[in-house]
Amino acid sequence: MPPIGTGSAEAPPVRKSDLFIAGRSVPARDGRYVRTVEAVTAAPIADVAAATVADADRAVDAAAEALPGWAGIPPARRRAVLSRAAELFGERAAELSAVMGREMGATRPWCRFNVQVAQALLVEAAAQAYSAVGEVIPSDVPGLTAMGIRQPAGVVVGIAPWNAPLVLGVRAVAMPLVYGNTVVLKASEQTPLTHAAVVKILHDAGAPAGTVNLIGNAPEDAPSIVEALVAHPATARVNFTGSTRVGRIVGELGGRHLTRVVLELGGKAPVVVLADADLEAAAAAASFGAFMNQGEICMSTERVIVERPVADKLSALLAERAAKLVVGPPDDDAAQIGPLVHAGARDHVMALIEDAVRQGAEVLAGGSADGLYVQPTVLRHVTPAMRIYHEETFGPVVSVIEAADADEAVAIANDTEYGLAAAVFSRDGGRALDVARRIRSGICHINGATVHDEPQMPFGGVGASGWGRFGSRAALEEFTELRWITQQSGERHYPI
Repeated sequence: MPPIGTGSAEAPPVRKSDLFIAGRSVPARDGRYVRTVEAVTAAPIADVAAATVADADRAVDAAAEALPGWAGIPPARRRAVLSRAAELFGERAAELSAVMGREMGATRPWCRFNVQVAQALLVEAAAQAYSAVGEVIPSDVPGLTAMGIRQPAGVVVGIAPWNAPLVLGVRAVAMPLVYGNTVVLKASEQTPLTHAAVVKILHDAGAPAGTVNLIGNAPEDAPSIVEALVAHPATARVNFTGSTRVGRIVGELGGRHLTRVVLELGGKAPVVVLADADLEAAAAAASFGAFMNQGEICMSTERVIVERPVADKLSALLAERAAKLVVGPPDDDAAQIGPLVHAGARDHVMALIEDAVRQGAEVLAGGSADGLYVQPTVLRHVTPAMRIYHEETFGPVVSVIEAADADEAVAIANDTEYGLAAAVFSRDGGRALDVARRIRSGICHINGATVHDEPQMPFGGVGASGWGRFGSRAALEEFTELRWITQQSGERHYPI
């Protein structure tokens, strides 16, 4: 494999990024900063304020102080702020894409996609301004009017990851805001400038001081900062998107402090291909799902489970597509596959490939790395004895696993602790729906890719992929409190 270029030779100047608390950019209490660098070139990007526990407390305090004002304004005002934020995303699209690309090493199409989806999330959130409605519930008590009322939960802490930082940064805060909550966004250590840009846009769109706050931190301080944010008495909700390992920690903290959490975690998404499927369509969807953003997506297709009679043909089609993908630096418009986020990610992916090959897997395409660039890889004859059968890869690798029939395919699809996204391919709609219902996952697409999201859809997983749901009306359950309020008219008789 020939060496891959490292991108542009001249990097922009190093930026300074402070915390954002109570409507102002402020340094950390102890004045400490951490420097971030580009993974491929090692060029410095920014000096980022490293929050202390006191700063985390200060951010939640500011959000709590701003809560009555933001929750009390008319829904039209909240809708106007989010609508204006969506407009600003469009106006600043080029800048947002450039910052994101430098911080996570993403290809330009993935950065542009992030801007578009984040903008759509804000539009959808604005549209939900009047959706926090309650209901009148019939009571058996004469003269009693009983109501179920939706009210803001309070301060919501959002913890967003690096792999889709604009989409997931916005998702962490937009729906909570429209329902009248105030928020603290804890930025990813990998993409702090990108997440800071999300907060700045919301502030520039008119969010009052304290409504939206930002905390950045040094990587080694993450455990103490997260615990402080979860444990704060004013924190009502926490939403976290990231690895299952860290999600378990956040869930435990939430349980310890009786703070409700929403977790969207890792995945091992299967595509089940039945013998009657359109194999060209299945291969196209599996290739997109496996290799988009170098496989660094929670919904990425990691397993293609195919009925044995069509396994040879599907494997060949998938390998052919993988071999044609263009691997290159993030600033190359022709690049379809960029670098992995850092050397640790590359080493993890290559270790999984090498373990599989040692135990008998066949490499149909790819299988090698050059620096942080891993070639799109298709493995066949993957078995449960191999690490890659069970472990989340989070890289550009897909395993082809054969099944004798649909029942065995479902059993293989469910042979995992994860349960986020899945897909089924068949020309028989009824049979495909039956298979889809039997797969344990929060999301399943029939004749479509595992990588798919829309702002209005309920998004989330089961098992080790988390609990709770993001997305439009589903978020109403997560980020509001349902209260029972009654009003008595006339006299009421009490037994004592």
